[in-house]
Amino acid sequence: MQGWSLLLSAPWGGLSPPLQICVPCSPHHTWKEQSPWLSSLVNAVGTGVAAKGFPAVGEEAAARWNPPRCGVPDLPASPDGQNGRNRQKRFVLSGGRWDKTDLTYKIIRFPWQLVKAKVRRTIEEALKVWSDVTPLTFTEVQEGRADIVIDFTRYWHGDNLPFDGPGGILAHAFFPKTHREGDVHFDYDETWTIGNNLGTDLLQVAAHEFGHVLGLQHTAVSKSLMSPFYIFRYPLSLSEDDKQGIQYLYGKPKRDPDPTPTQPAELPQPDLETNEITNVEPAQPDACHTAFDAAATIRGELFFFKSRYVWRLRAGKLQDGYPALASRHWQGIPSSVDATFEDPLGNIWFFQDSQFWIYDGERRVSGPTPIAELGLPAAPVQAALVWGAEKNKIYIFSGGNYWRFNPHTRQVDNIYPRTMADWRGVPQEIDAAFQDEFGFAYFLRGHDYWKFDPVQVKVLEGYPRQISQDFFSCTPSSNSFR
Repeated sequence: MQGWSLLLSAPWGGLSPPLQICVPCSPHHTWKEQSPWLSSLVNAVGTGVAAKGFPAVGEEAAARWNPPRCGVPDLPASPDGQNGRNRQKRFVLSGGRWDKTDLTYKIIRFPWQLVKAKVRRTIEEALKVWSDVTPLTFTEVQEGRADIVIDFTRYWHGDNLPFDGPGGILAHAFFPKTHREGDVHFDYDETWTIGNNLGTDLLQVAAHEFGHVLGLQHTAVSKSLMSPFYIFRYPLSLSEDDKQGIQYLYGKPKRDPDPTPTQPAELPQPDLETNEITNVEPAQPDACHTAFDAAATIRGELFFFKSRYVWRLRAGKLQDGYPALASRHWQGIPSSVDATFEDPLGNIWFFQDSQFWIYDGERRVSGPTPIAELGLPAAPVQAALVWGAEKNKIYIFSGGNYWRFNPHTRQVDNIYPRTMADWRGVPQEIDAAFQDEFGFAYFLRGHDYWKFDPVQVKVLEGYPRQISQDFFSCTPSSNSFR
C-alpha cells in the first residue's frame, strides 16, 4: 500500500524483521514501536493533554525519555485492546519454532568490559534457563555453522535494525522460521555487567533474547522475563507465563531438571542453620595440631582447609565461629579438598583426587569435572598458587612437579611439567600454597611453612616455621625440631 510501511522484526530478540509499523510516512522513514502504554504517552505529546496515568509532557521531555528495552518491536494493539492475545493464555508466540531440540550456538564478538570466559559462562547460564524447563539442549561451537549466532555490534550492522548507543535499545534477536533465524545482536555500547545493577546485566538480557530466538514474543504479564522493558531482577527466574509459553512450543523436559538436592551422607543437618560446629559433630581438628590439606586467599581473606572444615582469617585474625563446615560456604563442595585457588576472574576452584569444581562466590557453576580436561595427569593435585603482582599466574603442583595454568583457556601451558627445583628452598612435595597481599608466596607441608621471596626468588632465611604458631597464635610445640 503506497504511503504505508510495514517492517516485521523482533525487538528484545526474535527478529524476522522487527514488527515495526509506520503510519503514512515518507519512504525509508521508520520509528520505534512502543508498548501500548508507552504509545499512549507518545500520542499525548505535543497536545499538552496528559495520557491516562501520566502527567502532560512536552516534546523535549518525551525525546529524552528512552527507557532501556529490547529492540524487538511489540505486537500492534488489536481493536479489542487485548494486544492480539488469547484471553486463556497470556504468553505470545512468534509463529515459529525449531524443528529440533539439540541446538548449537557460537559467539562471534564479545563486549569489551567482560572477560570472554565469564561471557561464555553467562551465555551458557542464560540458555540453561530455557533448557531446564524443556527438552532443549544447547552446545557451544567455536568453528563452522551454528544454529544460534551471538554478536556484540554497534549502530548500523546489516539487518536494518540499528542500535542507538548507550541506553534505549539493548539487544534484539530473530525468531525461528525467519530469514535470519537464530541471530542475536547485543549493543556493544552498553555498559555490560554480570550479576549487578551497576550497568546492564548480560544474563537477564541474554535470557530474554534467547526466548525470542526460541519463538516467544513479548508479553504484558508483569515481572515476566519476556516483558519488553529491562528492569534488573536478581536472581533470574522464569515466570509461570514464560514457562507455559516455552513448554507450549517444545514440551516439558524428559526428566526433572531440578531434583531435590540431597545432602552427602557424611554432612549433618544442623549445619544448614548455623555456621558453627554443634555438639553432635565429631571433634573437629585443632588448628594447633593440624596439617592442613589446602589453603588459599579468597576475596582478600585467608582460608585453611582440613577434611570438611575451614578456618577463616581476616587481617591475620581468626574469625568467630571457625572452624566451620566448608559446605556452609560452598554447598556441594567435596568432603575434603586437596587444593584451591581464586582465579583473576573471581572464580573459586576446588580440587579433589582427579576432579575439580568451580564456584562463582558461593554458587557452584560446574563440577565435578575430570582434571584431564585441563591437560593435567590423573594424579591428584596437591597445591595451587596464584602468583604475581596482577595475580595472573597460576601454578598447579603435584608429585614434585608443577604446571603453569591459564584460567582463560582452562588449559596448562605445557603438558610437560617442570620440577620443584625452580622454587629454591621449597620442599619437593607440598600440601598447600598461597600468596599474601605483599606478593610473598607461602608453601605448606605438614605443620610447617616456607615463605618465598618474589624478588630474590628463594625461600627467606629462618624458615620453615610452624603454621600453628604464626597463623593461629598457638604455643610452639615442645617436641618440634629443626
